[in-house]
Amino acid sequence: MAEPEPFCGLSLPARLEAILYLKGRPLELGELAAIAGIERDATELALITLMADYAHRDTALEIHQEGQRYALQLRAGLGDLVQNLLPVDLSIAALRTLATIALKKRLLQSELVELRGSGAYEHIKELLAQDFIERRRQSDGRSYWLSLSEKFHRTFSLKADDLAALGSRLAAAETVEGPASPDEEPDP
Repeated sequence: MAEPEPFCGLSLPARLEAILYLKGRPLELGELAAIAGIERDATELALITLMADYAHRDTALEIHQEGQRYALQLRAGLGDLVQNLLPVDLSIAALRTLATIALKKRLLQSELVELRGSGAYEHIKELLAQDFIERRRQSDGRSYWLSLSEKFHRTFSLKADDLAALGSRLAAAETVEGPASPDEEPDP
């Protein structure tokens, strides 16, 4: 394959790094190879080289593999830094609604409204406006499927264990404080 002009002068691992950075989402090996304009085997070798290079660097970034996909992302454990630098501007009620969606991973908007009350409609608008969730029309019904967006995963960097702990903390907080009204903000 001919080498694309914009990549001239860069090593193959550096080209893959640039692609992962610019795409900003996990990519499969075949997709990386196609974008870089090189064979799949050469892409795999360069990706292994890049991953080893990141593993030996003292850097905030890493090449993360999840299944058959690869992404350039912040190292685990930097969530506090992200929270301090990129504070999430969401109401407490919207955060609780977001936590509910995160715990369920995917649910119907109608189910969410049953769980959180009619105020959930406003929370959904707020979460969609800030790109923390995605909404797709149900193919055989009138409701929408709600799920987490890439931005949510990049911003919060939560793993399944973290989500389970979050669910436990929210349940405990509601038991102690009583359920928060989904339509109103608690007093500070």
